[in-house]
Amino acid sequence: MAFIGHQFCRAFSSSTLRSVAIKHVVIVGGGQMGAGIAQVAASTGHQVTLVDTSEAILAKGVKGIETSLKRVVKKKFADKPEAGEAFIEKVLGCVSTATDVGAVVESADLVLEAIVENLKIKQDLFSGIDKVAPEHTIFASNTSSLPIGDIASVTSRLDRFGGLHFFNPVPMMKLVEVIGTSSTSQDTFDSLVNFSRALGKTTVSCKDTPGFIVNRLLVPYMLEAVRLHERGEFTLSVVSFLRCPAGILRNSAILVISGHGSKEDIDVAMKLGAGYPMGPFELLDYVGLDTAKFILDGWSAMDADNPLFAQSPLLNKLVAEGKYGKKTGEGFYKYK
Repeated sequence: MAFIGHQFCRAFSSSTLRSVAIKHVVIVGGGQMGAGIAQVAASTGHQVTLVDTSEAILAKGVKGIETSLKRVVKKKFADKPEAGEAFIEKVLGCVSTATDVGAVVESADLVLEAIVENLKIKQDLFSGIDKVAPEHTIFASNTSSLPIGDIASVTSRLDRFGGLHFFNPVPMMKLVEVIGTSSTSQDTFDSLVNFSRALGKTTVSCKDTPGFIVNRLLVPYMLEAVRLHERGEFTLSVVSFLRCPAGILRNSAILVISGHGSKEDIDVAMKLGAGYPMGPFELLDYVGLDTAKFILDGWSAMDADNPLFAQSPLLNKLVAEGKYGKKTGEGFYKYK
């Protein structure tokens, strides 16, 4: 177990929390999401323990936090470099790392997992720590697609289990979806909401339904863009009628635009026509095509007759070829 230390970590005010005073947060998963959540929590004075399976993964996660903090310092402490260095040191002082989750949950107020989107792996994690975590400890998952109730079902604390869905990149994205199951207590839900707000995030309340709010709308949108591209063409008709006073049709015009439904055109259309910062193909590459397929596969298994969850041959082909998007250098687009 490796610790950076907590000597700079200030006490966190919990006066707004109705139930559990969330001071010590154990975050399981040292990847981009877990490290991002750890950064935000440590920056707001929480004691954070980041857990993963190897020291190498944890070292990379902490390095990512430090690099991100340096970007923050450039903006907030442009004229005060010494204050910026002190800020980085203080935040990192609130972060420790560990490879044995069972050894660190004994003092945890909140255990939040941000690991692989695999139900059994998540269940195995929570089933194990449920036996050693204190009674007051709240469990939460950062899953983007799996039912919270299914993950929680292996524990004895259904009333103290909820979902906290952060968005990537966590330090920049303001939203957190807070998910309660039919068994989540009101005190637990309130504690999760207040914790998220203490991180400076805006919260929305969600039911435990596939995709919650954002992904339930976003994933079908992105997949419909892929299907449009797969169909190979689109048609846009604009009809204009001019009538004389007697109501007799005097003139009409029909404009039909047909063309190839290229991914580039679709991305440009949604950016300029809908004001989106990224088009659907750009966003899919950013999210990860493997992640999108995993979500789609899970939803399709739950509701096979829903046309919104229909499989995409093109997406399946790219994933089978290992082309997951930006993280592999190629997806719908190629990246250097």
